[in-house]
Amino acid sequence: MSQHDHAYKNLFAHPRMMEDLLKGFVRFDWVSQLDFSTLEKVSGSYITDDLRERADDVIWRVRFQNEWLYVYLLLEFQSTIDPFMAVRIQTYVGLLYQDLIKANHLSEQRKLPPVLPIVLYNGERAWQAPESVSELIQPMPEKLHAYQPQQRYLLIDEGRYSAAELDTLENLTAALIRAENAESPQQLSRVLANLIVWLPLPEQADLRRAFKEWFGRVLLPRRLPGTEIDAVRDLTEMQTMLAERVKTWTQPWWDEGFKKGIEQGEAAVLAKQLSKRFGPLPAWASEKLQQANREQLDVWADRIFDAESLEQFFA
Repeated sequence: MSQHDHAYKNLFAHPRMMEDLLKGFVRFDWVSQLDFSTLEKVSGSYITDDLRERADDVIWRVRFQNEWLYVYLLLEFQSTIDPFMAVRIQTYVGLLYQDLIKANHLSEQRKLPPVLPIVLYNGERAWQAPESVSELIQPMPEKLHAYQPQQRYLLIDEGRYSAAELDTLENLTAALIRAENAESPQQLSRVLANLIVWLPLPEQADLRRAFKEWFGRVLLPRRLPGTEIDAVRDLTEMQTMLAERVKTWTQPWWDEGFKKGIEQGEAAVLAKQLSKRFGPLPAWASEKLQQANREQLDVWADRIFDAESLEQFFA
């Protein structure tokens, strides 16, 4: 398991994180009936037939109407999207059921418990893979449908949530996503300030430490490469350091990727304006917009109403 994956798994090893994940991002009425005081972490190591071990998933169980509900959380932070994720989920849930049967963790009626599979994804591209195995199976005669698997998973795609939506939630999982999606050091500082207020108790020390490790070993090195963070002892020190160095960190922050996002947004706006003035853009014009840096885009933006042709606009 990579350091990146370990830091995430360490966060979701805490019951408060799982409670906030379910309350904030699983939008079903029955969630209010869960007894979160019974949250209990379950071993996630299963050996498949080809002897590969799955030890990087997070599995919890919680009481629901006097029975157990299992929550299988798969952390998916790869740069590429797995189009067959639904098949993977079906396999993992099957392995979980096999383990529960062997351990005799069944209901009084010898029934298997329900499982909620969740995929938490933080990639830059929007998730587009089918969320059900049935969507992956080719067309078939109608009478075959009943024999096909119907396994689904619940997708939490961090990029789908707006800052305004996340800001309304006093929720640790929402804070994690806000930090992932932060577009400036100032926004990140506000997330840290919230975490300090929300996690003040001595018994929350392990969770504060898990957040500190995630910020220090995963998020900030990715956003601010070359910055020395190891000496920071807690979230309060991290927030103070961020506030003190915000000006010197602005340029590295942009260089890490946010600048590119702004450039792509500006290029899209310019493309729309040009299309309205001059009609559908030829390939060469679209390519110029996509390859331009922010300074060039700003220069072109000043010409949008004066240029009489695309050639003059790009001159």
